[in-house]
Amino acid sequence: MKLYRFITVALAGVVIAASCNKIDEIKPEGGTLLASQLSSNAGAMEALFNGMYIKPGKQFTAYPSSSRADDFGFIMAAISVDVEAADVVFPNSGYNWFSVCGELTSRTANYANPFIRYKVPYDEISVCNSIIATYPEDTTDPEALVNISQAKVMRAFSYLMLVPYFQFTYALAADQPCVPLVDEKTTDFTHNPRATVKELYEFMLSDLNYAVEHLEGYTRANKAKIDQQVAYGLRARVNLNMCNWQAAYDDAVAAAEGFTPATIAELTNADFAKRLSFKDISEHNWIWGYDMSTSLAQDGQYATSSSWIRSFSANGYAPACQCYAMINSILYEKIADTDVRKQWWVDDNLKSPLIDNLKWKNLDGDLAHSSDGGDSKLPFLPFTNVKFGTYTVGTDLNDEDWPYMRVEEMILIQAECQARLGKEADAITTLEGFVKTYRNPKYSAKASHCANLLDEIWFQRRIELWGEGLANNDTRRLNKPLVRFHDNTNNVPEVFRFNMPADDGWWLMRFPQGEMNTNLSIVDNTDGTSPVMDQYAELLDGVTD
Repeated sequence: MKLYRFITVALAGVVIAASCNKIDEIKPEGGTLLASQLSSNAGAMEALFNGMYIKPGKQFTAYPSSSRADDFGFIMAAISVDVEAADVVFPNSGYNWFSVCGELTSRTANYANPFIRYKVPYDEISVCNSIIATYPEDTTDPEALVNISQAKVMRAFSYLMLVPYFQFTYALAADQPCVPLVDEKTTDFTHNPRATVKELYEFMLSDLNYAVEHLEGYTRANKAKIDQQVAYGLRARVNLNMCNWQAAYDDAVAAAEGFTPATIAELTNADFAKRLSFKDISEHNWIWGYDMSTSLAQDGQYATSSSWIRSFSANGYAPACQCYAMINSILYEKIADTDVRKQWWVDDNLKSPLIDNLKWKNLDGDLAHSSDGGDSKLPFLPFTNVKFGTYTVGTDLNDEDWPYMRVEEMILIQAECQARLGKEADAITTLEGFVKTYRNPKYSAKASHCANLLDEIWFQRRIELWGEGLANNDTRRLNKPLVRFHDNTNNVPEVFRFNMPADDGWWLMRFPQGEMNTNLSIVDNTDGTSPVMDQYAELLDGVTD
């Protein structure tokens, strides 16, 4: 199996992809359909609406001609932002397409990774705008209201992929410029300046308020679709970022209604295929997810979550190139041995009870150490994740689903908001009720190594939501420093081993060159300098200290 990395550059606004001996020009996708075209063409409207759900995990949408292994939409962005934070570690390898995130060179205007992460949300926003513009503003048609609501939720979700990363947290930078606001009425794309953080969050709230109201009573066909509880869950995230603690709490309660966390028994089921392991949208603790079809996965098996963050795929960069997604060992060492989640990663001897007795197809030896010489499987590395499962060990399909939102997150939001509101006893009850019942029967919040309850809740979020795309946003909204190491006794490769203060301007993403070439009102982020190895070794984050 041959796996290639692509190198991209932007010259005078033309994005070029170079792979081996081939150079292809990457042309942007066409503009949005006119509302008049959609309203008169039911087939086009249905295709656009279905595409709104398919596009966020579809491969090769930013670079259609290149088959880039890191071009798979919102799921790729979720992995990217986690790698930019402290807890997800990839090896320093020529096969690591996310190395720019580990290095934080993802702040470069002509790199492919940040271009994908900028283009894909705005492409999705464009689709949502086309759907919304199809209907009269004063429509009362029930089907139209549901369609508009779903498009508004997906639009808010798309902005949440952008806003936290182009400016500092709402509490510190509400009046500072962030990203351009594009809605269904926007016509001038060449002179559309950056909206403020406050304007963008108020816009998201407006969309989500509309959706919560008009999705009342709507029953979705499946959990890939948006219903009222998804709208509540996204509004909980928005309110959390805005420090609207009571509103975030209320929304998280509403979003969680009827859902229950995965149990210890379900997470440790000896039957690998039946184990709840973040692979199947039908898992009862998922509120919303991406339903990856087998046919879609076959369009680009290497450009999937299964290829990158799942350690059990026979068609993946992780096992074939030993480019495994690992937990930072300084966080791993803080997890109690009695916590079932510690089994989500192998230890430094490549051991985890979750993979006992598992084999890689017909290979001899245990799963972690076995190797077929590099064709599809190399040995695990210390602290490799086995959290994200596959339907079968050594799958060739890569059709595992992706969790956008789980009930466990909503419970942790409730606990944090209770603590923020001064209801510490209630927060402890909520936190302990979750962890003791579903993760660690011997857990006590008061016995935590963290100095305060809020850091303990962040610690629980970092364990529970590891790899799901929320770590960078959490670090930013909490105004925490980036802390990847304390000394040399960690598993972070040297080039990624650095810390960074919370107020460092290098946190902020830069705009792609193509956007600055076409939108003449963009003023780029320029503060900060690229991190260097071992910088700011003295920084502490309150969790891994």
